Amino acid sequence: MRPKPTRGLRHVALYTTDLEACERFYVELLGMRVEWRPDADNLYLTSGNDNLALHRAEQPPTGPQRLDHIGFVLAAAEEVDAWFDYLGAHGVVMKSTPRTHRDGARSFYCLDPVGVAVQMIFHPPLAADQG
Repeated sequence: MRPKPTRGLRHVALYTTDLEACERFYVELLGMRVEWRPDADNLYLTSGNDNLALHRAEQPPTGPQRLDHIGFVLAAAEEVDAWFDYLGAHGVVMKSTPRTHRDGARSFYCLDPVGVAVQMIFHPPLAADQG
């Protein structure tokens, strides 16, 4: 018998070759806050209902595991455009412009300081879950 359902995907851990630049991106630009800094090479951030771990790496990891992107859920479609303008004004590299998807979601992709693709997305079912 399958156990009870999970509470959702709320934790992501990333290796980074520039911990300080990534901290500035996720804290100063995206508004996350430091939850725990166990040492100079590890940092745990939160938006209040999630956890992003950043782990310093001397060089990008190699191997079979690949990350396509991470996503931040927004409460309304118009917030996507506001985030696009805000991050662009702060020199963040954009991978795409905002677009509305067939299912009513709206999103764009940008890059964090070490090249991790970050999606800013309004997805109606997820936004509704946030109340």
